[in-house]
Amino acid sequence: MDLYKTFIKVKGPDGVEQEVDIYSKEGFHILSNLWTRSNWQHKLSYEVTWLGIPIIQLPEDILMMQELIYKVRPDVIVETGTAHGGTAIFYSSILETLGKGHVISIDIEIRKYNRLAIQAHPMSKRISLIEGSSTDEAIATQVRQMIHPADKVLVALDSNHTYAHVLQELEKFSPLVTLGSYIVVFDGVMEMLTDAPSGKPEWASNNPAAAVRDFLAEHPEFEVDPYYNRLSVTYCPNGFLQRKMKEGNALR
Repeated sequence: MDLYKTFIKVKGPDGVEQEVDIYSKEGFHILSNLWTRSNWQHKLSYEVTWLGIPIIQLPEDILMMQELIYKVRPDVIVETGTAHGGTAIFYSSILETLGKGHVISIDIEIRKYNRLAIQAHPMSKRISLIEGSSTDEAIATQVRQMIHPADKVLVALDSNHTYAHVLQELEKFSPLVTLGSYIVVFDGVMEMLTDAPSGKPEWASNNPAAAVRDFLAEHPEFEVDPYYNRLSVTYCPNGFLQRKMKEGNALR
């Protein structure tokens, strides 16, 4: 055996055990998959904060979102799923370095102490909080009214992770996404966690990734950008969707 190689034993779909070099592309993919599964089970994303506020995201996904925001330089980021407010603070802090932009963060319930923590934060000046369901047409209308015609818009979906809810969010908020910008769908990772100790069998079909696939089948103006999944460890596999066309029109 080559001393410069390290092997792990894995079982393929046929149940046959084989050795895989961890330094190979296949080995990297297997280890990334295992690490994603294990850190999800141990809830390591709950250990991460951004400027003092829990963000509940993988560091790898946070880094990719930073790259994306810096590339797109949006005037508005619409976020569903405020939770503790960490992602809203994170998005607004990147916008602060760009010297422009505003975050609209939506949650069906913004708890008192979370709201107070967000409002007391230095980055709150770039954040608007909306309490209500992200699939409620009245909420979508309120969001549209807060966006100016010339604004460049990026959307991040991270609220209720059921298939039906995410598909409704995609239909309601994708029209806001400007040409060249993105709608990012989190927690498609549920699809690969059906057999995890804390997973659920129904996640095989009831998950954000399935909603993304069905959305893309009806919306050719969007396509998956794999560049932002290049670190392999991610909670939003194939979840970075770029608007390449206006509806019904060719690119540019």
